[in-house]
Amino acid sequence: MRQRDDWTLLFLTGGFGLLLVAIVLGIGVQLYRESYLSIEKFGWSFWASETWDPVLGEFGAFPFIWGTLYSSALAMLISTPIALGVAVFISELSPAWLQRPLVFLTELLAAIPSIVYGLWGIFVLVPIVRQAETAVPEWMKGFPLFQGPPLGVGMLAAALVLAIMVIPFTSSVAREVLRAVPRAQREAAYALGATRWEAIRAALFFGRTGVIGAVMLGFGRALGETMAVTMVIGNNPQVSWSLFAPQYTMAAVLANEFTEATEEIYLHALVEIGLVLFAITLVVNLLSRGLIWVVSGSARRHAQPAPAAVVPGGA
Repeated sequence: MRQRDDWTLLFLTGGFGLLLVAIVLGIGVQLYRESYLSIEKFGWSFWASETWDPVLGEFGAFPFIWGTLYSSALAMLISTPIALGVAVFISELSPAWLQRPLVFLTELLAAIPSIVYGLWGIFVLVPIVRQAETAVPEWMKGFPLFQGPPLGVGMLAAALVLAIMVIPFTSSVAREVLRAVPRAQREAAYALGATRWEAIRAALFFGRTGVIGAVMLGFGRALGETMAVTMVIGNNPQVSWSLFAPQYTMAAVLANEFTEATEEIYLHALVEIGLVLFAITLVVNLLSRGLIWVVSGSARRHAQPAPAAVVPGGA
């Protein structure tokens, strides 16, 4: 009887796991089927072409791929130090009476709908960004990062909104990782005369696998964000290094143009952008898993005890 219950539990939970695999495969297959006209017509040039002209029937996804990866990378550059700082303060430095309110506020930021972030971005962040862009000295506008008119809406505003949205996710996971670090790690560092900062660095190094996972979770969140970015990025399909330039993301073009697509090839091109976003998300997740595997494997190798020395002639 007990063995039958074990087998039932195994098949039941295994079925749930296979269901997840089937869902992922089903999404990929359906996106491919709904975009085959675009795949047949444009092939691999769809990924590299910068032309997006629904009137002439010419479609290329490179401006949207660029905008998605560029805005997400900028958001991670801004958000990662802040998120790790928040996690370290809450788990290591904050007084006990302040920890619970800070945790609540962090989780509250994660629960705010993205459309609210978008509205805040339009009415508050964009005017501030426009003033900051206007104040940039003339000599700096010769650099590619600061070229273009100070519109406010553009890559910088999108990256800042994304960074604010990503911070709660990265910070929450990093905080739990630090809490899971054994207390003995810090006590050993203090016993060796380490300062508090050095003990915290030791804890971060011990939990580096989880911290990397927290950062990659935030990156995945940034890649797929739609509404808030759509409202502040400017929605112009161009490839530019400039932080001031209005640009476009894959999620934003799907949200803006999917209901307007009247031609079949237009609709298939939009669905292919969804397929590209799906593929990029899978690749980023696989790379993050590989990075975590490499880091954890290196940690295990360094943690292995050194082989005992063989004493010649010993018993």
